[in-house]
Amino acid sequence: PTASSTSPGVLACLLVAPSPFEGKTSFGMSIFNLGNAIMGSGILGLAYAMSNTGILLFLFLLTAVAALSAYSIHLLLKASGVVGIRAYEQLGYRAFGTPGKMAAGIAITLQNIGAMSSYLFIVKSEFPLVIQAFLRADNNHGEWYLNGNYLVVLVTVSVILPLALMKQLGYLGYTSGFSLSCMVFFLSAISRARIEHPCTTGWHEENKENMLCFMFTFFAPQTAYTIPILAFAFVCHPEVLPIYTELRNPSQKKMQQVSNISILIMYTMYFLAALFGYLTFKENVEAELLHTYSRIDPYDTLILCVRLAVLTAVTLTVPIVLFPVRRAIQQMIFPNKTFHWLRHIAIAVVLLIFINMLVIFAPNILGIFGIIGATSAPCLIFIFPAVFYIRIVPKDEEPMRSTPKLVAACFAGLGVLFMIMSLSFIIIDWTMGSSNAAGGH
Repeated sequence: PTASSTSPGVLACLLVAPSPFEGKTSFGMSIFNLGNAIMGSGILGLAYAMSNTGILLFLFLLTAVAALSAYSIHLLLKASGVVGIRAYEQLGYRAFGTPGKMAAGIAITLQNIGAMSSYLFIVKSEFPLVIQAFLRADNNHGEWYLNGNYLVVLVTVSVILPLALMKQLGYLGYTSGFSLSCMVFFLSAISRARIEHPCTTGWHEENKENMLCFMFTFFAPQTAYTIPILAFAFVCHPEVLPIYTELRNPSQKKMQQVSNISILIMYTMYFLAALFGYLTFKENVEAELLHTYSRIDPYDTLILCVRLAVLTAVTLTVPIVLFPVRRAIQQMIFPNKTFHWLRHIAIAVVLLIFINMLVIFAPNILGIFGIIGATSAPCLIFIFPAVFYIRIVPKDEEPMRSTPKLVAACFAGLGVLFMIMSLSFIIIDWTMGSSNAAGGH
């Protein structure tokens, strides 16, 4: 057909050179990688979030965020399919030129650096305690192997860096599967702890008043952190297109299935982990769940194994999250450069050095969850997929007043509202001098 008889959507696809890369990652491995990208240290803050909302409101919010995440991935994949581009930053460039590319790249960089920082902060705070418990050492006398700063650097160099230097994301499917297995063990163990310690906090009376608070907690200053923590727990959007690129026999429908299954698995794990943690400790649950469990018996073998499993899981998640950041940096700084091992390695090393320095000086993990979740997450989940979809899908296929684009516009507006509300709540919480705003430990 001639150019005049070709629709703009098809013409756009013809004008974009197809990637010479042929995806070789299986459907199952792609689910492992995306599930691992979704899962992270956010799971440790969900019981705390439930203690601030009650079970019913938490379940409603978790369901809403999961559904919205799946819908935003649909928008992202639809926009990607129209122009044949499988890079988040390039979608931004196609929609808004250089400002769009820079905005997407910066949001991905901030979001994933925040995620990696929170993962390594878990290593810094938990690893020394686990070693100390295994050694049955009641006091820390300053030994180097009980210093979190040394340990986080050691883990970074020995485990994270070699995995981060892999050329393709698909190679990490096996480590992602092992990481998810560690979290399944974590879930099994806390369900057993719930059975063995049903009344840890001394909540013995069961009357209508405390049952109402148990199911639905009314607004408190700490509730400001609930939605950002939930949003942070489901952000996987920077990893979607790289995983799509490496998927064997890729199609929009197949990648949407990968996304839906991954979100469903993590939705189930998130809810059960939050529920068992909350039912065990009620209002005394801490912002980081593992610290709360260590109060039962710091030398309990099962709890120690759980803490070690979570450390392993979050450590193996860091390389998955690093890939999109490196890709974003290359798109922003070296857009026309082909792959080069020296640049590939150098970006990873610089990123890990920066993140390690950030972790060593990070004040608390709750602040990381709240601030990053309230800024970058709304952009990546709500705003960017919606506005990219509106700008990229041709008007002759879907007019501006068509239902899909109106829904997408409302979706973007919801993201802006969500960002403003979340930041406002967190600022109010800080100005009130809440102890939980200063630290969750």
